[in-house]
Amino acid sequence: MRRIYFNRELSWLDFNERVLEEALRPELPPLERYKFLTIVSSNFDEFFMVRMSAIKRAIQDNNVIVFSNGQTVKELYNDIQKKSRGIIEKQYDCLLNDVFPGLAATGLRFTSMNELNKPQKQFIKQYIFDKIFPLLNPLNSENNIRIAGETLYTAFLLWKKGTKGTDGNIFKIVTIRIPHYRIIILPSSNDKSVRFVLLEEAVQHFAPYLFPDYFIKESMLFKIDRDADFFVDEACDKDIVKAMEDVVTKREYSRAIRMTYSAGSDLLRDELACRLELETSDIYFIPGPLHLANLASLYNIEDFGISGVKKLKPSFRAKQFIFFKNNIENDNKSLWTRIKENDILLHFPYESFNPVLNFFYEAARDPYVREIKTTLYRTSGNSPVVHALKEAALNGKQVTAIVELKARFDEERNINWAKDLEKSGATVIYGLAQLKIHAKAALVTRKEGTNFCSYLNLSTGNYNEKTAKMYADLCLFTADKHFTDEAASFFDMIVHYSKTANHVSTKNTGCLIIAPLSLKEHLIKLIKRETEQALKGASALIKAKMNAIADTDVIDALYTASCAGVKIFLNIRGICMLVPGIPGLSENITVVSVIDHFLEHSRIIFFENGGNTELYLSSADWMTRNLERRIELMFPIIDKDIKNRLRAVLDSFFKDNCQAHTLGADGVWKRLHPAAGEKPFQVQRYLKEYTDNLVS
Repeated sequence: MRRIYFNRELSWLDFNERVLEEALRPELPPLERYKFLTIVSSNFDEFFMVRMSAIKRAIQDNNVIVFSNGQTVKELYNDIQKKSRGIIEKQYDCLLNDVFPGLAATGLRFTSMNELNKPQKQFIKQYIFDKIFPLLNPLNSENNIRIAGETLYTAFLLWKKGTKGTDGNIFKIVTIRIPHYRIIILPSSNDKSVRFVLLEEAVQHFAPYLFPDYFIKESMLFKIDRDADFFVDEACDKDIVKAMEDVVTKREYSRAIRMTYSAGSDLLRDELACRLELETSDIYFIPGPLHLANLASLYNIEDFGISGVKKLKPSFRAKQFIFFKNNIENDNKSLWTRIKENDILLHFPYESFNPVLNFFYEAARDPYVREIKTTLYRTSGNSPVVHALKEAALNGKQVTAIVELKARFDEERNINWAKDLEKSGATVIYGLAQLKIHAKAALVTRKEGTNFCSYLNLSTGNYNEKTAKMYADLCLFTADKHFTDEAASFFDMIVHYSKTANHVSTKNTGCLIIAPLSLKEHLIKLIKRETEQALKGASALIKAKMNAIADTDVIDALYTASCAGVKIFLNIRGICMLVPGIPGLSENITVVSVIDHFLEHSRIIFFENGGNTELYLSSADWMTRNLERRIELMFPIIDKDIKNRLRAVLDSFFKDNCQAHTLGADGVWKRLHPAAGEKPFQVQRYLKEYTDNLVS
């Protein structure tokens, strides 16, 4: 049987284009559209630092890579460049000609320096001189260029006053790192608007005061994306924390991959590109504000502490979402009693994240709690979970925190609070060599009379109260002894660095299935079982929702199931290498993708199994990295009511005809629209109403 797959990188670009498509929708409020534009830029930054850097390395090393469609790595590089530039062109056309004017019409105005009146210009000057200039450190880059990645800079071509002639020595290049907080809100004006200026434009405007002995001949803004496709050498004997700190430092000045720049100086552009060893194809002109991801804070305009927000028309942004309290918060029973009575499912952000925080805080303060064990992958900067664990350790609890230092771009944050945890008396385990710990689990052990009882939280997403308001995830609380015993073995496996602690659940209860030990094998076994059900005429159906599918072994198993007559429905937010709809191969496979206000992050898998249905939640996408190179968890839902609820949630993603796209065999994603006479169905709106009814 011929196996074919979409290219992973081009599939990712298709995903980012679907994100951009949300920004292009004129019916959305302008600040909502702006949010999607910043996400597009953030996605591109990571893509170039990680994926494009690997592709460039393969080309430079003359590695002959040919993909399943016959495409070479060099051809792929060219396709990525062409498609990326097309997306960025549409992105900035939308920003400058649609979104900024739309924001201005609602009262939020981007203002250039030449539009300011005299009092406003004086305010900016005072702000720059008092608060910004003391922070700036102009660097002469004549001999060595030290440009950090993921940071906005302005470059100046200076001409020494009093010199004559064309001697090249009279010119020099100076770069200035622009501080991170770039939005300057102007004092309240008489008109009904809130006006802001970008810091980099103000710095450029008043730059002559920084260089009194020079004329500024030319200037431009630029940002460098650097190679982030490397990790710590885990085979060395170096302390793992110190090794990760070295990685973070190294990445800041690693090989340059891409430069984005503004208009202003071809000479500066070419000189910087030459010194950074960038080719013409690696240089991207940006016709508007650079480093748009860094300007995402504008979405939460209230955080700037200005009274003028009330002037803005209500249409500038969608109505702020109210997070429902859930039943677990609505009575006076203790958290432990509630969990022991019944398994509890929470669906974020439709329900409050507070019960998860309370789980950690109550464990920290309950005199009967003896032990807390948890995995930590990505947390917020001032994480309540980390504070609770520190408090627990200081209260004499035995706290074990398994911290993944290899969580890319969060390494520095994880290192800092891991050190704080250690100082408080907690035991901190810094992951496993060669494997990222991506599983999300927390186990609390409590003395109750003469017995010890355990309480477990399993989640599809991180213990992060901030992303829980933006990412759609699911978590389960349970006191089921089968689950808690296997969770204890899972933590022992990691703590003692031993695969001998592998769960025995495959032969017994099947509560926790762990990658890389058995999750992939078990998943393919479940797909094959569905194939066998179809071949013998029993009911056979697979429905799954996840972020990405890129493991060819799993894809091949799905192709075989499709050929046997299994109906397969996949909701894939991002990368999809599986090709649906090919006669004789994947004609029974439907792939859809939903992009909406919240980032879909949960993983739900359903198997019909001849009527003996099974439903699982998981921390893992169906990608080789998740299934073979990460510690992940997949777990079944046992409680009948929760299972029915999750089935309804999963089914709803295949009913969306407003925010969904469907993938064709030609690789084209087509947006779905209600057919004539068909009622519009928007899954996230439905889930908000569905959850409201559950908890009311």
